[in-house]
Amino acid sequence: MFENNDYAEITIEQMADIHPSLYCLCDVRDEVSFRYGTIAKAESMTDIVQKAESQKLDKNRAYILFCMKGSQSLDMAWQLRNLGYDAVSLKGGYSQWLKSSYTDNYGDKQEEVEKSIRKKFHKQLFSRFARGINEYDMIHEGDRIAVCISGGKDSMLMAKLFQELKRHNKFPFELVFLVMDPGYSEVNRLVIEKNAKMLGVPITVFESNIFDAVYEVEKSPCYLCARMRRGYLYSKAKELGCNKIALGHHYDDVIETILMGMLYGAQVQTMMPKLHSTNFEGMELIRPMYLIREDDIMAWRDYNDLHFIQCACHFTDTCSSCREDGSSASKRMETKMIIAKMKEFNPHVESNIFNSVTNVNLNTVIQYKDKAGNVHNFLDEY
Repeated sequence: MFENNDYAEITIEQMADIHPSLYCLCDVRDEVSFRYGTIAKAESMTDIVQKAESQKLDKNRAYILFCMKGSQSLDMAWQLRNLGYDAVSLKGGYSQWLKSSYTDNYGDKQEEVEKSIRKKFHKQLFSRFARGINEYDMIHEGDRIAVCISGGKDSMLMAKLFQELKRHNKFPFELVFLVMDPGYSEVNRLVIEKNAKMLGVPITVFESNIFDAVYEVEKSPCYLCARMRRGYLYSKAKELGCNKIALGHHYDDVIETILMGMLYGAQVQTMMPKLHSTNFEGMELIRPMYLIREDDIMAWRDYNDLHFIQCACHFTDTCSSCREDGSSASKRMETKMIIAKMKEFNPHVESNIFNSVTNVNLNTVIQYKDKAGNVHNFLDEY
């Protein structure tokens, strides 16, 4: 089908003219990127070249490959062609596909998305959202909360859940939907703005140069980026009269952080549901999606045919690791796989990991630190 294509590339318009049954659409990005969002009916094929080299790939099929921008997939397409496969790369990649998928006519999209939260996903999403807020006492009367939107699936859903909570209005509180642009590409900025408009989220955007500031940093750039971003968010939120910032971390982030702390950091710690800021007096961080499962977030996203960005930093343009623990995407994905493997033998492993940090017996801990940072060893009182 594509053998006569001298450039080994195909445009989105050309792909639209070909029936999907005639080719295999392959997402060659990593698994983290694939989970964040992909083109409809695409298969995750990070190892497509290795499969071709070991002759485990069907030569009777045609292949359209794509990555984020189309450069990595183009290299892979040429490798496949040199091995005798019928393959091309999608020009512009996933980012170009995202850009072309938006129109100015959103129809009833906002109403449909909100209905799905109230009806189909009420138990999985809104009920757990409200439960987390109540269980950890996150919101009080008179609060002004900066809902921090990165542009990903988690934070955009959080914004919609806050809007739904506001509809119930059991006591007065205010919301500011805050977006910081740390140096996004044109496509990613567009995706954030289009999604916000389509979903009826009135965002306040401010800019920073964080991506440029950490570009030359060799050691732990993701950790530094995460800390700087939080500082900028606190500062802007306080300037806007807010006393809290809300981040979109979910249940899976929590249990992965617990396990990663043990496996990679040799420590027992967790991602707290709320924190007092140490550098911004009177400010607090809350995580209202603390009890929501990532699979349910993805199910909501796919049900509504929504597409979101990742971090999209200068290092890989597909970075999903800008978290306060500085963890890399590969480590987080390894941890996801470990948890999934353990779940095969113990269906309760996820809740057990989560509950482990709520059931700590200090009498059986060799050494721990208190809030002041003082170290206590069991031998002190043995």
